Amino acid sequence: MNLRTVSLRRRVAVSVLLVLFLVLVALVISVDRTFAGQSSKDVDGVLNNTETRAVEMLKNGRRPADVVGVLTKRNVHVTIELPNGTTVGNAPDEGQFTRQVRNVGRNKVTLYADTEAISQAQHRLRKLLVLLGLGAIAVTGLLIIVVVRRALAPLDAMTSLAQAIADGHRGGRLNPSRTDTELGRTAAAFDGMLDSLEGSEQRTRRFVADAAHELRTPITGVQAVAEALVQAPVDSPDRDQMSFLLVREARRAGRLVDDLLALAQLDAGYEMQRESVDLLGLAEAEVARTRFVAPDFDIAAEGVPVAVVGDGQRLAQVLANLVDNARQATGPQGTVRIRVDLTGFTVSDNGPGVPEAERERIFDRLVRLDDARDRRSGGSGLGLAIARGVIRAHGGDLTCEPSEQGAIFRVVLPAVNPVAEPSRV
Repeated sequence: MNLRTVSLRRRVAVSVLLVLFLVLVALVISVDRTFAGQSSKDVDGVLNNTETRAVEMLKNGRRPADVVGVLTKRNVHVTIELPNGTTVGNAPDEGQFTRQVRNVGRNKVTLYADTEAISQAQHRLRKLLVLLGLGAIAVTGLLIIVVVRRALAPLDAMTSLAQAIADGHRGGRLNPSRTDTELGRTAAAFDGMLDSLEGSEQRTRRFVADAAHELRTPITGVQAVAEALVQAPVDSPDRDQMSFLLVREARRAGRLVDDLLALAQLDAGYEMQRESVDLLGLAEAEVARTRFVAPDFDIAAEGVPVAVVGDGQRLAQVLANLVDNARQATGPQGTVRIRVDLTGFTVSDNGPGVPEAERERIFDRLVRLDDARDRRSGGSGLGLAIARGVIRAHGGDLTCEPSEQGAIFRVVLPAVNPVAEPSRV
């Protein structure tokens, strides 16, 4: 997206002045034509009235000289041409006049209306309108500078706030008084963006700090055991125990690094493999793996055979994480059930469950619940965050549902299709 960064003040000022100029031009033309039309009507009215009076006077037997003397005025001149060719009255010899002729009997009556005064008045009116229009444009231009500056003050506030945040001053907000206007909606969206960005920044900083803290424990353990192992005599009976501790701490650090790498890949939009995955077969494989690790543990898979298009290895990782969490929460005497249906699958247990206030927080990174997760179990606190990230990368979701006993984790996946069972011969 390439935003045109023209000057908004200049654009508004030029647009307003252009509209005002066009309106004034239209007004001058309209007034000029209206004045000219009305003046023409007035002149025609005077000539028609004078003509009517001249006709009446001549028909009443008045002498042509008397008619000319009575009707001739400063703006109107009357001449009467007699049948013998004699002209009574004087026609104007200069100026602008409108001429009208009427035959009355054998006499020819000619009327002249002086229009020069009207033309001069029209010219003065045009000049006055132009001068007033230019003055109005100039005054409006000066007022626009002040008005537009006040009108665009919220944009300056946004700019100042953005620069302050870029300089490291966090926490500032616009807090618009109204959100039902253009600037109000923009300011509200701006504040929402800042909330999201600063929240993400805080979560990132907290995550980095927590990850560093988590890594420091196994690395410190590796360093301490390695130093002790180097200093221990070759025939020391504690060397085997120290070697075991070294391997355990190294695996713990390696597991945490692997989980951090998996999260980084998910955040970067890691492209997963797409293949048809049998969810019931995946659940049965997880049951077999768990029974191999803990032969006496009560775990079973049930449901209908369904298939989904996704990354089988990642989905198996999600299922293994949920089962391991459930097994750690319930203990050796616990019960875990994996149920596959047409929406995905669920993993339920009979453990202490998850408090309602923690059902969403457990999916945050580096979060452990005291009753269900402990550093001694080797968990990094990233498993559920990775599991939800994997499922959402498949277009689904992972949630912790309310339960009267134990915990229920539901995985919803899109486009789950039943698997046709093979026909029996």
